[in-house]
Amino acid sequence: MKCPIAPLADRIVATRPQSENKTASGLYLPDNAKEKPVMAEVLAVGPEVSSVKAGDKILYKEYATSEIKINAVEYLIVKEDDVLGVLV
Repeated sequence: MKCPIAPLADRIVATRPQSENKTASGLYLPDNAKEKPVMAEVLAVGPEVSSVKAGDKILYKEYATSEIKINAVEYLIVKEDDVLGVLV
């Protein structure tokens, strides 16, 4: 996916994976009942980011993101300091 945002400094642009629409038992969940994961896929990194690259899957602090929606796609902007780890 091409990223429409060019992050500055130590910022990272990422997207969350899609949440499940139903439970394991088959019940459908409304949008406000879904848990938002704290995992995301990195689309672009700012010039000062050294520990993460595009394509990495990261874990981040839950309330440390800025969210923006462009063309029905929700993007997250996270500071490098708020990234807890990279999934391997």
